[in-house]
Amino acid sequence: MTCSDRPQMFYLPNTMANWPWPRRINPFFEEVKAEVDEWFRSFNALSQKSLKAFEKCDFVRLAALSYPDASRAEHLRIGCELMIVYFIVDEYTDVEDADRAAEMVDIIIDALKNPHRPRPEGEVILGEIIKQFWSRAIQSASLTSQQHFLDDYITYLRAVIVEAGDRDKNATYDIQGYLSIRRQTVGAQSAFAIFELGLNLVDEVYYHPAVTELIDCAAELILIDNDLASYNREQGTGDENHNLVTAIMFELGLDRSGAMAWAAAYHTEIEARFINGLLKLPSWGAKLDAQLKEYLNGIANWARANYCWSYESQRYFGSRGGEIEKTRLVPLLLKARRDPKLREQDIVVADLQL
Repeated sequence: MTCSDRPQMFYLPNTMANWPWPRRINPFFEEVKAEVDEWFRSFNALSQKSLKAFEKCDFVRLAALSYPDASRAEHLRIGCELMIVYFIVDEYTDVEDADRAAEMVDIIIDALKNPHRPRPEGEVILGEIIKQFWSRAIQSASLTSQQHFLDDYITYLRAVIVEAGDRDKNATYDIQGYLSIRRQTVGAQSAFAIFELGLNLVDEVYYHPAVTELIDCAAELILIDNDLASYNREQGTGDENHNLVTAIMFELGLDRSGAMAWAAAYHTEIEARFINGLLKLPSWGAKLDAQLKEYLNGIANWARANYCWSYESQRYFGSRGGEIEKTRLVPLLLKARRDPKLREQDIVVADLQL
């Protein structure tokens, strides 16, 4: 192999080296994974090729890492299904224009608001998937957690439509403009609702500025790590415009390595804001303070879980995640083409090999 034949490499910063929350995984992971995988296969929502690629992504592992203390019978299963929901909504809407994405979002919202009503025949399968997920979740979720999830998840869905419109226009953002929309499209805040299912975080606490600042920080840590890990896959499939690295390169005129270093430094700033923010929380009494502490520890762990899953699954690095986590060196993928005619169950989930 000549030097010109060797793949170009780039360095991926280790952003979580000093994060105080260690990796943990739910002990019920394997048995719940078998149930949830069977549940998802029953929808025939993907082609066989895409289903195999999907299974390599191991979104159930993400849930088990994110919710290490969740009860097996109730909340872990719900968290696992939620990760599947995020994935399949992403895959279906990522190949659509804004109008079709909006139609799908309307179906999803209707399923959330009417979880016990049969879905219309011939409707996109997303309606039935969301209906089954939400009808199970509300059986054990507190009323406050249900409302917070709906508010935050619908905000995420609306942002998905904006993202589709940006694809239509091939829009490129500056850093703050990108972060503003990405905080919503990353979907982290609605995923945090799993920590609330058995709690009663009243609005006075949940929407207090000191708490929302911490939630925003956790979501930002997750989006930074997600965008760093996913950049190679996204540039390989021609979808890199909706990525923080691209926004940094666009605004600051940096190359890929410089943009990743900038993102890592920004990550360090957000870590400090989160940890300092924990020390400045007001008190709402022993009971609510204990519930809030449980919730905030959960969202801090989510940041660690997201980082670990990026390397433990095959979503971004194929079978080389463990090696890349150690060396931090990533071979740049060549551009691949995605068939624009593929829709819904015929979508081919990218299975790019490094």
